[in-house]
Amino acid sequence: MPSAAAREIRAPAARTAEPVDSPLLLPLIAVCTAATAANIYLAAPLLPLIAHTFGTRPSAVAWIASVAQLGYATGLLFFAPIGDSVDRRRLVAALSVVTTAALTVAATATGTAALAAAVFVACAATVVPQLLVPLVAQRAPADRRARHVAAVIAGLFTGIVAARVLGGLAGQAYGWRWVFAGSGALTLVLGLATALVLPAQRRRRTGPLLAELTALPGLVRESPDLWRACLRQAGMFGAWSALWTSLALLLTGKSYGLSTATAGLFGLFGLAAAAVAPLAGGLVDRFGAARVVRSAYLLAALSVPLFWLGGQVIGALFVAAVLIHIALVASHVANQTLALTTTTSPAAANTAYVVAGFAGGALASVLAGTAYGRGGWGGV
Repeated sequence: MPSAAAREIRAPAARTAEPVDSPLLLPLIAVCTAATAANIYLAAPLLPLIAHTFGTRPSAVAWIASVAQLGYATGLLFFAPIGDSVDRRRLVAALSVVTTAALTVAATATGTAALAAAVFVACAATVVPQLLVPLVAQRAPADRRARHVAAVIAGLFTGIVAARVLGGLAGQAYGWRWVFAGSGALTLVLGLATALVLPAQRRRRTGPLLAELTALPGLVRESPDLWRACLRQAGMFGAWSALWTSLALLLTGKSYGLSTATAGLFGLFGLAAAAVAPLAGGLVDRFGAARVVRSAYLLAALSVPLFWLGGQVIGALFVAAVLIHIALVASHVANQTLALTTTTSPAAANTAYVVAGFAGGALASVLAGTAYGRGGWGGV
């Protein structure tokens, strides 16, 4: 007899789900997710090197990192929802080729405008993880669904950490152009390999290509579980973004006076998220999404006073950074599993969920900047 947790996250679409066809599929999807997610954050640690190449200040090219986020958001809206109605194998392969081509153009760009345009296209096409997560959720056994989703999320956070830490180190050693070129080659190899092992899908479209996009608002309204998952994760990702985007200002400011490179090593705390994701998946399968989300919010609440204390005691920042990453990934695993299994259109539901989290993070980052300007770290 299924557990209460398994019943909670079961959806109509999951009742006829087939097992994963290849034992290579889940590990390959996780690795592919790490490589493609890294592309979104690749430009940020390379900005000083890019500025030096083009003879300008890092602050003058900082907008390129924002272009990357805008490109990713655009890709989420236009590519991720159609995963329910097209052959994912062809779509993953096509997007991998486009991403590689754009990163190659970025590596050879002769000016910031060309570089920004190439980064925008690359990040818009690098939404492969959000096409693969719904597939994993659909085909996983009901009693292990959250654990399978968690494996992909672990890959996602590993890619983010690699981009922030290893990207900067590789850029310093080999130059930023080789980082873009190398990431493009890795994306192509892993993207095509993943496409080869994906289960074949024969689908015929019955409506306009972007019908899923226009149906998103109605999908969210009709599913209270999806709406709650979107709202909860927007808040959690917003809290994480507000603290994390302001942390570099604290570490490089008067309180600590660290270099930008040293402050960037705080990104290694993101590895806590990758390590906790499988554990969080097991807890969701056993106890249900709601209990895991409540526990995650409690951890996040405990991290806030520790972050405040970290304005004077760096050890408190270490503990707070670990807690907020654990809280973020635990709530993400629970909320995304619920979002993916609450409707019969998992790709569209996943798009709504990710866009909601992205919007919460972007809004909180803007508010955090204002708070820091007016009240310093305590204001954040």
